[in-house]
Amino acid sequence: MSVVKADFDRALAVGRPPNIARLFPNSRALIVSGKVIDRALLTKGRCMTIAANARNSFIIRGALAAAQRANAAIIIEIARSEGGAKAYCPINYWNMATMVDAAMNELGITVPVAIHADHYGIKKESDINFAKVEIPTLFEAGITSIAIDASHMPDDKNLLTSLSLSQLVPAWAGYETEVGEIKGTSGLSTPDEALFLIQGLNAHGVFPDWIALNNGTTHGIEASDAGIDVELTRTIHDQLAPYKVSGAQHGTSGNSSERLRAIAELTRTTKANVATALQMVSWGVEVNDYGNAQLDGDGRFIKVKNEGVTEAMWAEMVAYADAQGWKGGNYKNLNLPFENRLLGQPLAIRQRMCKRVEDFVYKLLSEVFNAEDTAELAVAAIIQQGGYDLGPKSERLEDPADWTGDKIAARAASLDSDKGPAGDFDD
Repeated sequence: MSVVKADFDRALAVGRPPNIARLFPNSRALIVSGKVIDRALLTKGRCMTIAANARNSFIIRGALAAAQRANAAIIIEIARSEGGAKAYCPINYWNMATMVDAAMNELGITVPVAIHADHYGIKKESDINFAKVEIPTLFEAGITSIAIDASHMPDDKNLLTSLSLSQLVPAWAGYETEVGEIKGTSGLSTPDEALFLIQGLNAHGVFPDWIALNNGTTHGIEASDAGIDVELTRTIHDQLAPYKVSGAQHGTSGNSSERLRAIAELTRTTKANVATALQMVSWGVEVNDYGNAQLDGDGRFIKVKNEGVTEAMWAEMVAYADAQGWKGGNYKNLNLPFENRLLGQPLAIRQRMCKRVEDFVYKLLSEVFNAEDTAELAVAAIIQQGGYDLGPKSERLEDPADWTGDKIAARAASLDSDKGPAGDFDD
């Protein structure tokens, strides 16, 4: 099943946010707010869609082709560590929308796609003034959804920073907040911490579309089979139900299909980030059923012959990584120096890189995430609203008088909060 052309044309006419309409006035790509994607998944229920981290251009093309094949609304994203001012990827906050728009027009992609700035991290108060300058430039460049992540800070500072920076997010745009830095089984988010953040935002008229948690998983390559704590996630989502916030699942790569199906079926998650797995798949690295890269007896990645990049190119990539002392998850740093080299491979090689991503993402969308046929639900939401701004899901339930600066600090002090070990957990 696919979107009826008349409905697509109507959605295209009214459903593209103003920054997208200004940047791409003649485009036939239905780039939409993150809110539209979330609402489509909620309408279907018991499902989530991929937020594909576009570490290279092959991932963009493969993920878009998979979404078209599954008739699924999806998100293309990049995190600040991947594509911010100190990027290790060629795709960044400022060129991603342009690349997605071009690929959608070229490939004839008609499913709705959101452009998400993931993990816009604020790690200390001195980052805030810089963010106030930079965040507006992301929307000028075509971002339609953002995750402002101050989870690295104490709970009160996380809330206050989120309140401040959320004012820079257009009312029509998708908005994600986070509690608990993603760092595996230590420093897990608690229901009280999540409720504190969402209630404090609600009191001041900020209604996030998603909340991300530290629910037991990690960024990058999963070193253990612990992964997502489904029951903790469900407990937190149930506690937040009155505020109608959906879940954003980070660190999806490396979690089993069974666990990911459970997240889709048993929790309020509508957005599942996949980064490392897509990078490895595009290169032709052997991965297991759920995207965790496989290692040989010497701890090196296994390259599948005649898949992904050429064998000669892979040898160059490995040699370059060895020279830099990069192993395991640090292979991510190959994206930037090798993008142009990979684009210089023969067409058949580039096509098989994209096709491998397409097949992997299609399987996730159709067999694991239950995201098939959400494209038409997204289009229907736009048509029903008559425009690109779907408005908030929630309404103000909290009294702002109970959430002044002093009262926020006092409430935070009473929380039982374990942030886990210090360190750099970005990926």
